[in-house]
Amino acid sequence: MLKADLHIHSIGSGHGYSTITENAEAAFERGLELIAITDHGPAIPSGAHMWFFWNLHHVPGIYKGMYILKGCEANLVPCGEKYNSSWGLDLGDIVCQRLDYVQFGFHPTTGFDTRDKEMNTAAVVRAMESPWVDQFNHPGNIFEFPLDVDTVIEAAVKNNVVIELNNSSLNPLGVRGESSDWELDFAARAYVAGAPLSLGSDAHYASVIGTFEPGLSLAAERGIPEEYFVNRDAASVIDFILAKRPRPLYSSCAETLPKGMFK
Repeated sequence: MLKADLHIHSIGSGHGYSTITENAEAAFERGLELIAITDHGPAIPSGAHMWFFWNLHHVPGIYKGMYILKGCEANLVPCGEKYNSSWGLDLGDIVCQRLDYVQFGFHPTTGFDTRDKEMNTAAVVRAMESPWVDQFNHPGNIFEFPLDVDTVIEAAVKNNVVIELNNSSLNPLGVRGESSDWELDFAARAYVAGAPLSLGSDAHYASVIGTFEPGLSLAAERGIPEEYFVNRDAASVIDFILAKRPRPLYSSCAETLPKGMFK
């Protein structure tokens, strides 16, 4: 069983329906060791303001012994300079470097609705080159946002950026139901290429946190073992992110981390 969920929304996203505390309690009850709170950036309708992310240091990094990464799901935007981003995101560089886990993805109405494959691919590659970026979310949504899959995976390997297998996208009745096969295929090709992978719930309500089926079973059918995912447990996540750059969580909680837990 995976012990960490890296893709969770709260009421901060505007269309999430649980508080951070409710999310943390649900994750703790499910036996998780680590979660990441990753609310949507400001370019999406009702997304959180920059100050929401700037002020996340007030959220405790540990809840009942479970780690909470303060993160975001930034949006790709055509003009990142509007948000003081050098990498085409709707959160500025100075904000991203204050966070524990930075994700990004395509979302409707943020400037990439023209289905321009070349433009989309260039935007993803640019974002992956950011020193602050950790993960590309629900990449299989290539009906709405076409991509050159091989080029994106190559960039993920080069920059050590996680490709997400989004469990919500595998729900045929969900908002991205038409992309379920592509989502799984994207993960399988990323695995073969050696890109890091995560499996996220994309929970917008507390009871969904830590839900990794059918993702785990479908991944196994495609030859992706559970132990390959970055979010195996708290140690595997924090080892991965600390290998890229220092993190606020580690700086604020270092004295409380179990000895020998991390490399």
